[in-house]
Amino acid sequence: MEKFIEAAANPQVILTLLVAVAVFATALTLLMPSLSRDRLPNRMRVMATERDKMRATRIAELSKKEGGGLRQAPKTFMLEIVDKLNLRSSFDTDEVRNKLKMAGLRGQAPLVAYMFFRLAMPIIATIGALFYLFFISTYEHPPIVKVGIALAIGYVGYYLPNMFVQNQVARRQQSIRSAFPDALDMLLISVQSGSSVESAFGKVASEIGVQSIELAEELSLTTAELSYLSERRQAYENLGKRTGLPGIKAVATALIQAERYGTPVSQALRVMAKENRDARMSEAEKKAASLPPKLTVPMIIFFLPVLFVVIIGPALIQVFNWE
Repeated sequence: MEKFIEAAANPQVILTLLVAVAVFATALTLLMPSLSRDRLPNRMRVMATERDKMRATRIAELSKKEGGGLRQAPKTFMLEIVDKLNLRSSFDTDEVRNKLKMAGLRGQAPLVAYMFFRLAMPIIATIGALFYLFFISTYEHPPIVKVGIALAIGYVGYYLPNMFVQNQVARRQQSIRSAFPDALDMLLISVQSGSSVESAFGKVASEIGVQSIELAEELSLTTAELSYLSERRQAYENLGKRTGLPGIKAVATALIQAERYGTPVSQALRVMAKENRDARMSEAEKKAASLPPKLTVPMIIFFLPVLFVVIIGPALIQVFNWE
């Protein structure tokens, strides 16, 4: 055990491990595009399963009203801990459920896993920090300082599930935001050709998956909700809540108003498609305008010294040789 601790605390061993991890990550990054598969069929299959679940849920609700009941799902290890410690009273809120939906994590399993890791991550982070500080680290600190550092790391671990979910939300929203104007154009073409709104959403969901699988998932789920929910307004509102994007919420509001007041859906879609295209163009222009300030510091640090060496170097060599 002492030899293992000495080897783990050796800077050369740590440096070798870090270099190996960096090489592995680089190789994995280069090979991932060639090894990646087309995920669209699997995602569409998941959405089809989601539609079946939604239909089964509505049938179960009807049977419950008539005196029947829903079957209980088998309990897992995480679910048992969540139920025994009554974590739902602290973490199971509408805000958390909406965040998980925006991250693409639907159903009870992600919710239970989120509540479990909100409890487990501080403990895991604290124990790991204590083990490293007391047995591996060579820094000499008083025990009370090490315990304080471990508690601080455990406090950070409490928010790691939130950081993970927020990162998933940001990645998903970026994918949806970039493909949504094109989806609106296809939706407008489908509606103008005489298709119903449900059929148009289904066709666009199958076509837009090449650009954004996440948007294809949301449109497929909206198609299912338009077919099974009693109010179409609820399906549009759910689409806006699941994505959390102002542009999609505006489109959902326009579709709701078009159905409520009897205005043509194609006219509302045409206006919203133009607005979303303009918003995407303005965002691209904003990113392009921010490039010169971002490139100033790298140019000063990396390009100008090399340029001076190339220009002044030969002259300095000649001067030194002449002397």
